[in-house]
Order: sequence, then C-alpha cells, then structure tokens
Amino acid sequence: MTITVEDRPNALLELLWIREAYGLRLVGDHLPPPLVDSPPAVTGGTSTPATRGAWEEAWPRIWDGAAAHAGAEADPSQFERLGLTGPGSIERAELLRRMVGPTWRDEFGDDAFADDSYNRWLQIGMDAHLAKLPISLEDHPERRDLAVLIPAWRAGLTKVVTIPCAGEYVHRVGAHGLLMTDGTREDSDAYRRALRSFA
Repeated sequence: MTITVEDRPNALLELLWIREAYGLRLVGDHLPPPLVDSPPAVTGGTSTPATRGAWEEAWPRIWDGAAAHAGAEADPSQFERLGLTGPGSIERAELLRRMVGPTWRDEFGDDAFADDSYNRWLQIGMDAHLAKLPISLEDHPERRDLAVLIPAWRAGLTKVVTIPCAGEYVHRVGAHGLLMTDGTREDSDAYRRALRSFA
C-alpha cells in the first residue's frame, strides 16, 4: 500500500496567496476556505480594476486545474521522456507543462508575485509546517488512522493533498486524490471523515 502526501503544493499555495493578498472576490464550487495565516494585503503593483476582474474570473478555473493535477498520480516515465527531449525544444516545454500542471504564472506571468510579501509568507508557512512535522512514525496521520485509510486505499485513494486553510474542508480531486486542509489531516476525527468520504 502506497499513499503519497503532498503537503506543500506550490501551484495551490500561489493561488491561495493571490486570492488573499489581492483580496479577490471569487465565485465557484468547492472553493477552499481562507488561509490560516493570511498574508498582508498587496497594494498598488499590477492590480488594476480590469486586472482584478480578469483574475477573479480565471482564479476558480485555474484552481480546479491545479487541484486536479496535484491530486493526480505522477507518471515516472515523464522524467525519462524529458531526458530524451532537446533543451529549449517545444516537446520539452510541453512535457514540463504537463509535469508541473496548470499554474497562475502560465496565464498571468510573474507580475503578481513581484511584491516581496509572497516570499516572506511562503517562508513563514514553511517554517510553521516544518515545526509541526511528526517526530515518530506512529504520530503520522496515515499510521494513526490506518484502519480507515485502508478501505479508502482499496477504493483507489493514492494521494492526499493538504493546504494551509482554516477549518475542515475535503474535496475529491480526480480518481485517486483527496484535497483537504492541514487541520483536517491533523485531527483524527476529521481525517477519518475525509477518508470515509472517499471509500
């Protein structure tokens, strides 16, 4: 039995930061709750009313694509194929896009991340994440809740993706993945509910 836990999904973290740092007002199904640690608001920069409108319209679509990609099983043969492509080739660029999945930067570039608060927020989140990592194997949520994880795995679960958002939130992503908040995975009762929702 193999379960992959993706607990720092870069494309999703970028989207969550964009949403809160720029105060986007979003509409869509299955949108994640607010971040546990909200970044400071970005003022000025590239955010104009027209830009914000385009961002608010695109964000749920990019989120859905990035979440689905985060929940998908990795194809190990992609690395071998990547080695067979030429540097700078169209084939290599396309393969890299498929490996990374959809991102905010694909559609809007890097301008929104020019504000240094993104890197500070990312580092604070990484430090907090590392400080909370379980020390012993027995303390890992998958080991702790193995009795409920096994039926979910038998039903096809192979990947758990977590995001640093508040409250209990679970959303199935693709055929093999569950997206949830860090808090959902950390709390045994909430994690068991999430796993049961897959089986």
